[in-house]
Amino acid sequence: MRGTDGVSLLGLIGLMILGSLGITQAQTASADTTFFVTSVGSGKGADLGGLDGADRHCETLAEAAGIRGKMWRAYLSTQGANGVNAKDRIGRGPWQNAKGTVIAKDVADLHSANNNITKQTALTEKGEPVKGRGDQPNQHDILTGSQPDGTAFAGNEDMTCGNWTKSGAEGAAMTGHHDRMGLDESPPAKSWNSSHATRGGCSQDALRGTGGAGLLYCFAAN
Repeated sequence: MRGTDGVSLLGLIGLMILGSLGITQAQTASADTTFFVTSVGSGKGADLGGLDGADRHCETLAEAAGIRGKMWRAYLSTQGANGVNAKDRIGRGPWQNAKGTVIAKDVADLHSANNNITKQTALTEKGEPVKGRGDQPNQHDILTGSQPDGTAFAGNEDMTCGNWTKSGAEGAAMTGHHDRMGLDESPPAKSWNSSHATRGGCSQDALRGTGGAGLLYCFAAN
């Protein structure tokens, strides 16, 4: 009986050690996340509370998922005299998702044809896929307000929903397709950051109408 108990005890200890190692590995993988798509939007359409509010949204979701010690920046441009380019606020890279897959090694790579943003890699802070074209509901429109090279739009046409402060029937925002799929095979349809503008304003309903949910790309800038 003692021998059997001893074997059982050793087996139990082994399982406990393996379990703790598994937990440690999972925590390490989560801590290494430096890129994600938000699992939820602000709930107020494209009114994110400006860039500061968008950054806080990224940070709040990351911390809730156990990703700490990062300086999170939403991939968003703003327009006007003090306009900001999305590409200039996200750090130097490289960036990887919650599963450890690298999506770009640096800013130039991110804005090249070689980046690795796809439906399979553009995961949420929880490591979950985001619904895309063909899913119900389609949520592949990610807010960016940016041109393909990551810069802000010039001119007076609103492409940022009033620099991320509007949630009504006025304004529009440029979006990208995280799943790199659209109505055709054109470059905009496959663009992750500059596919098309929203239609019908900046409300949550307007974003849903074109295939979005007010989701954002978040990058660790440190």
